[in-house]
Formats: sequence, structure tokens, C-alpha cells
Amino acid sequence: MRISVFLLIIGLIYFSACQKDEFDYSTDISLQFSTDSIVFDTIFSGIGSATKSLKIYNPSNKKINISEIRLAEGTNSKYRLNIDGLSSNSARNIVIAAKDSMYLFVEITINTDQDMLLEQDLIIFETNGNIQDIKLLAWGQDVHLINAEIINTSIWTNDKPYLVYNSVLVDTNQILRIDVGTKVYFHRGSRMYVAGTLEISGTKEEPVVLQGDRLEYVYSDVPGQWEGIWLMNGSKHNNIDYAEIKNAIIGIRVDTLADVDVPTLTISNSKIEHMSYAGIYAQGSTIFASNCVIADCAYYALALTIGGSYEFYHCTIANYWQNTYRDSPSVVLNNYYEYQGQAIIRDLDKATFGNCIIWGDKKNELYFDKFPDTGTFNYLFDHCFIRISDEVEREAANFIGTILNENPLFVNTDDYNYQLDTLSPAINKANIDFINQFPTKLTYDLNGFERLLNSKADVGAFERVNGKK
Repeated sequence: MRISVFLLIIGLIYFSACQKDEFDYSTDISLQFSTDSIVFDTIFSGIGSATKSLKIYNPSNKKINISEIRLAEGTNSKYRLNIDGLSSNSARNIVIAAKDSMYLFVEITINTDQDMLLEQDLIIFETNGNIQDIKLLAWGQDVHLINAEIINTSIWTNDKPYLVYNSVLVDTNQILRIDVGTKVYFHRGSRMYVAGTLEISGTKEEPVVLQGDRLEYVYSDVPGQWEGIWLMNGSKHNNIDYAEIKNAIIGIRVDTLADVDVPTLTISNSKIEHMSYAGIYAQGSTIFASNCVIADCAYYALALTIGGSYEFYHCTIANYWQNTYRDSPSVVLNNYYEYQGQAIIRDLDKATFGNCIIWGDKKNELYFDKFPDTGTFNYLFDHCFIRISDEVEREAANFIGTILNENPLFVNTDDYNYQLDTLSPAINKANIDFINQFPTKLTYDLNGFERLLNSKADVGAFERVNGKK
């Protein structure tokens, strides 16, 4: 009796094991996929795409055998596959266990001299005689490829985009002019070094765009995709008008001034957003900024350090950093650095903010890092809206007509819309003397709307015009 029971148990175990080894040979079996198509945004000519994945599910209670996975275009395809760890554009007899899954990865490289060439293909799956497919689509874009180059005086036009790969240097005493509507993309780790002069001339309708080279929508506000612009020691007379600088580590780094009479950087009508460290990081330099938005930075929107001379008029500095925790203020002013244990003092000759908004989601968005009892530390906030903690030591006489800790009410910070809401207390609160002092810079706001239509003006980069956005 005991032998019979033992044999019965052994038989059941064997039968169960055989069942687990069985394949599903049903002719109506269908694989399931994580998506029905894989779409690549613009792929720059000669530069490989990002890798995209496809998850393949076996819905059966038994194992299935995929007879073949292949690209429809075969050896003519521009796409490349990695099938379950194997780098090949085709594979046979791929087994997926019951209720299990596997991954397939896809890349593409397009070489083209055309603008927006559409490249299509299919991934074919054959299982028990059934044919299924996944659509592949990518758009190729011809570019001017700038690969680790030192350039002399040049003009970049908007005939096609520029892709900076492994950085670019504008040489000493040379000028790079970037024309209206030009788009400049930077591969990861790349930077624009400027030892000479950078001149960017966009318009409201066609700004110059400088950003990372990942063009998928999901990357539109991802910081740290490239290094940023570095105006190096000796760089001079840099002028930026109507630019959008996005998704870098530091938007613009401005080093020590080269000309005491002319700002190292004059920037107007521009946006600097989504930086993993700082929007503008200046060291003992000179900057004149007007009608600018500097926003969404992990540490500082503005770090004005080691002294210098700075003027900001009708600028909106807004920091609602959403990626990680931020505990640093949006704006910091500093007049020293430490070298081998010694403090080196550099005068902050001027830090003037006129009709500006300095706001964010932290209790304090402005900090003064002044070396105690020595060195010049001049600052002025005239008719600004500022979020600042009562714990920050400050000179009351240096805040003229400025409103502290009253929310300026932006339209929608989640969508990075820093225009003023209809109920904003910043409406009609600007000092119009600045507009009269700099009419060519401040008569119109960042959207091109005229200020002073009612003899008053709003604080920040945007004039509130009801019914218009």
C-alpha cells in the first residue's frame, strides 16, 4: 500500500512537471505588447537615437515559442534591435514562460541631408503561424554638426539646426553671431565656451533656442541635459536678445569682467529655465538684464558672487523647483571667496533690482552673503516683490517701494507661466522712472505689449493685458 501511494505521488510530480514544460500551440494565441508603436522624435543626422524599449507579454498559462522576430526591412533597415539581450535584427525560437515577459530594445541612426525625413519600419513577430507587428517611426533632421571645434568669427543662421557635440569654443577676440530663429542643440556633457564675444539676436516671434538634444516631450523640462554657456575670463561685450536657454546645469556662467565700461553680459527679453544648478552664475562680473524670466533652478536662479556690478530691470525670478528638495534661496549676493584659508574680498559695487519679482515656494528667496565689517556691499531693491525671511539681516533703506512677502500671483506655476494673474497685487506697482531711463529696453514687455498705456506699469517681465496671454 505504501509503495502504491509513493508511486502515485511520484507520478503526480512527474505529470505536473510535464505540464509545466508544455507549450501553447494554439493558432489563435497572440502576444501582448506594452505599446503598438515606437515613435522617435527628431533624430539628428549621423547621431544615434536614444534607446527605446518594448515589453512583450505571454498571456498564456503555458510556454510559447516565438518562431521569429525580425525587422521588415531586414538588412536595409536603419533601426537596430536588441532581442532579449542579443544584439541582432532577427532571432528565432524565442521562448517566453507562462505568464512571463521579455524586453526588446530599439535604436536608430539616420544619415540624411533632408529636413524632417520620415523613416518607417515594422518589427514582425511570428507565433504559431500568427503574424503581429509593431510600427517604428522616426524623423531625421539634417544639422550643422559642431564637434569639439574652436571657431573664429562666424554667423549661425536658421537654415537648419546646429548640434554641438563635445562642446564648442568661441576663440579670443572672435565673435559668434546667432541669427533670429536659430536652434542650437547640445549633446550631454557639451558646453559653449566663449573666450571672445557671443551675440544672439532673436525676436519675440522667432527666439533663438539653446537646449539639450533630447527633443521628446518628456524631456522638455528636464534639467542638466548639457553644461550651459560659459563666458570665460576676458570675454566681453556679450549681447543676448530674445533667447530661450533651457535644460542645462548652469544657464550662463559669467566670469570676471574684461571691460569696466561695458557689461560683460547684456541680456534682454530672454528666458533661462530648468537648470540643475543655477540660471545665471556670475563671479566678479558685470551684467545688465531687462525683461527676463529666470526660473526653475535646483539651487539658485541668480548667484551674483565675488563682487561685481549688476543691474536687473523688469525681471521675473521665480523658483518653484519640482524635481528634488531645494533649500537654497533663488537669489544670493556675495562679495568674497576663500583661498587657502584666507578670505579674499571683492567689492560688490552695485546690485540694483528695479521693478523685479523675486519669488518662489520657499520661505526665503533672497540672501546676502557679506563678509563681516569690510568690503563694499551695495544693493538696492526698488519697487520689487520679494519673498524674504524676517531672519535675513538687511538694510531697510535699500528697499524702496518694495513689497515683501505678498504673493504676486502668477497665472500657473505648474505650467511655468509667470505672467500676472488678473488679481495680482503687482499690477500698476512699477516705478516708471526706470522705463523712462531705459526706453529702448523697457518700453515693451517680454510679450511685446507696451507698458505705460495707462501711465502705469506692472512689476516683473510681463505687463498684464486682459484678454491676452
